[in-house]
This record gives sequence, C-alpha cells and structure tokens, in this order.
Amino acid sequence: MTQFIIHPRIYQMASCEEFAAQVQLGAEDLILTNAYIYEPAFGSMHLPCHVIYLENYGSGEPSDEMVEAIYQDLPASFRRVVAIGGGGVLDVAKILSLKHISPVLDLFDGKTEVIRDKELILVPTTCGTGSEVTNISILALNSRGTKKGLATEALFADSAVLIPALLMGLPFRFFATSAIDALVHAVESSLSPKASAASKLFSYQAIDMILRGFLEIRNQGEEARFPILEQFLLASNYAGIAFGNAGCAAVHALSYPLGAVYHVPHGEANYAMFTGVMNKYLSIRSDGEISHLNDFIANILQCDVSCVYEELENLLNVLIPKKPLFEYGMTEEDLQIFTNSVRENQQRLMANNFVPLSDEDVYMIYRGLYK
Repeated sequence: MTQFIIHPRIYQMASCEEFAAQVQLGAEDLILTNAYIYEPAFGSMHLPCHVIYLENYGSGEPSDEMVEAIYQDLPASFRRVVAIGGGGVLDVAKILSLKHISPVLDLFDGKTEVIRDKELILVPTTCGTGSEVTNISILALNSRGTKKGLATEALFADSAVLIPALLMGLPFRFFATSAIDALVHAVESSLSPKASAASKLFSYQAIDMILRGFLEIRNQGEEARFPILEQFLLASNYAGIAFGNAGCAAVHALSYPLGAVYHVPHGEANYAMFTGVMNKYLSIRSDGEISHLNDFIANILQCDVSCVYEELENLLNVLIPKKPLFEYGMTEEDLQIFTNSVRENQQRLMANNFVPLSDEDVYMIYRGLYK
C-alpha cells in the first residue's frame, strides 16, 4: 500500500523573468491567470503565449459554468497549460489540461474518464492552496449549491514552481485567508487516519512555520509578513504535500456549502468552521494524535493545552476577526440544508475525519457556530 508520494517536480525561482526563461514560455503555451497578476509581473515581457484571464468568465469561486465558458474559448491547439494564480486558477488549469473537459459535471460525477493530454505547470501566487502539489481540483457546482473535489492521479502537475516575489503584491486580507487555509490543511492532514509518518513531517513543519509567522505579525504588525513570505509559501507547499497524501476532512467539508452559497472566501470559510470542528473532535476523543497535536500547538503559542483552541482563535482573530455564520447570510433553514449537503456531497472528505461525525454532530457544529 502506498504510504507517501510527491509527484510534481518542485522548483523555486527568484523572479518571473527567470521562470519565463527557464521554462521557455512560447506560442504553444496556454497561460491561465488573472490580469492583476499577469500584467505587472509578465506584461512587459510581451510573451507570445495565449493568455486567458479567469475573471473574464465570472467572479467569486471558480465553477463548472466558468470552466465550460473557458472551454469554448480555448485555442485550437496548445502543448502546455501554465497556471499563474491562486487556488482557483490552479484548480481550473488542472481541468483544462485534460483530454475530455466538457461536460464538466460528468467529470465530477465519474461519468467521463479523466485523461491528461497536456503538460501542466502550476505557479501559486498565494500561500494557502497547496494545489500545485495535489491531484485535486475543486469547483463550485452551481446547479447543486455546493463545492466538490475531483481527485485523480491525472491531475498532478508536471512541475510546481515557487516564486516568493509573486506574493509581494498580495493584500493582507488575501494573505491571511490563504495562510489560514494552509494551516487548516496541515492540521487536518495531521489528524487524518490516512496520515503516515512521512506526511506528518510535512504537516507539523507547516504548522510550526505558519504559527510562528502569525506570532511575528501579531507582535510587529501586518508589514512583518514581507520578510517571511518565502517561509509562508514553503509552509503552504508542505501543507499541500501533507494533505495531498492524507487528505482534508470535516473543516473543509463543512466550509464548502458556505463558500458555494454565500461566496465566502475559501480560507475564511475554513476559519469559520475550524475551532468548531476541533472542539467537536475533542468532545468525542481527546487522546491519540489530537493530544499530540494540541501539545505541539500549545508549545508554540506558549499556553496551557487546556485552552489551546481559545488561544489559537485569539491569534487568528488578529488576522481575520471571526464572525458567526449568520453574518455571512446563513439562515436557520440552512443549518439542516448544509448538513444534508455535507452528507450527500462530501463523503470523500468526511472519510478523513479524526473521529467519525454523524449528521447530528455536523448539525450541532453548524448550530454552535451560527450565532
């Protein structure tokens, strides 16, 4: 049984110019990106690539409908897909690298065979997704009111390229939501029953790097992030390697309906669910890996382990003030609707929970976070 895998070759480069020269970007390349990223970083190079801006096909979380629209505008032929952007851009690019793209819903329903026929290069511009090293593409399925992941070996990139300079223009709020997303990746993968000794090395290293970075920001202010952006980018990558092997779990599963229906940014939606899920786990079982995890976090935060999640939430609130779910627009009726959506659409994630959670457990997590 496979215990651990890192599929893409991982590169780190000092500049966008070095990247363009090293990979020889040219006329046979399709670049998927955002204009606000591409124009200042690559525009002056006048590359002969076919460039698609994701925002031209809609706003908010990337969806199956957006991919269908992009599919209609793809060039007749191209050899490589190069994605430069956040998690949404990278996830859409994975789909565009496939032989059969449309209907997108058939891919997610397992009705279409997933076959790669384009080389895939992924360049993250946030420090949260980890998508550059995973075999998962996550889209909002608008007709179903949820988000769903497609996970298959064919979605691994050929190359993942880390360019810390691309994070310099990331506004603080987007930096914060993406870094919290990476923290959740690391925590959930550390507790997964699929975790191995190797994957936990990456999980715990990512947790350490992210939390120590957050402490610097808490103590010195938002500008303190700039000298340690490389640290956050590497931590996100490590967390991606960890959850690519061990999986994410209930935090992500419960966040997906919130993100899909009320368009809450992914990292913020995860944060809204994070401590609620962790405290539910603890109410069911407090020994084993979660005890080790709590000791590890408490040591970094220099707090008593009995209040570790209270202290962790205090730290994260410096980055993003936590809001009750009703402030995002959720209604009382949504509590059951979202519970049903988790049961019907997120079993791939729920299988990775530290302890099994029933529908009643899920409902009570939502209820506890509602007001």
